[in-house]
Amino acid sequence: MRKAIGSKINLLDQNNYLAREFNNCVKNIITNSDFLKLKNFFQHMKTSRLQHSINVAYYSFLVCKFFKLDYKSAARAGLLHDFYLYDWRKEKQIEGRHSKAHAIIALRNAEKITHLNKIEKNAILRHMWPMVFVPPKYPEAIIVSLMDKYCATAEFITNLWKKTGIVK
Repeated sequence: MRKAIGSKINLLDQNNYLAREFNNCVKNIITNSDFLKLKNFFQHMKTSRLQHSINVAYYSFLVCKFFKLDYKSAARAGLLHDFYLYDWRKEKQIEGRHSKAHAIIALRNAEKITHLNKIEKNAILRHMWPMVFVPPKYPEAIIVSLMDKYCATAEFITNLWKKTGIVK
């Protein structure tokens, strides 16, 4: 975990106020051995699910901090929103379609490694809105959902540009 996509902030730099504050929000999650297995799964072309989760967490943290919302819950939920350990292209889930099932599975996995508050639970469960019909209940959960789409788009475009040679 060095940077979120598009960011110049080294998240390992303990001299940087934002990096230090972000890490304080997520430290018990980002070091969990089960959570770190996300580095073995890829989405949005070639972005690891771990990197994607860091991207969503960091930008959710920044936006919520700017709007004076619960940025800690947003960072934690952003990190945990895709905490499922399977390749959805190859494995079907008993919970149903991937767009709905993975949020349920992510919430279940998250609850195994940390205590979650109501904002974090709602953000994880509803981050696929509007693909799932029930919208997020809290502003922080809406922001996590929006940052998920923003980061997925940025990751896809960056990986596409790298593949086509537009950027290195």
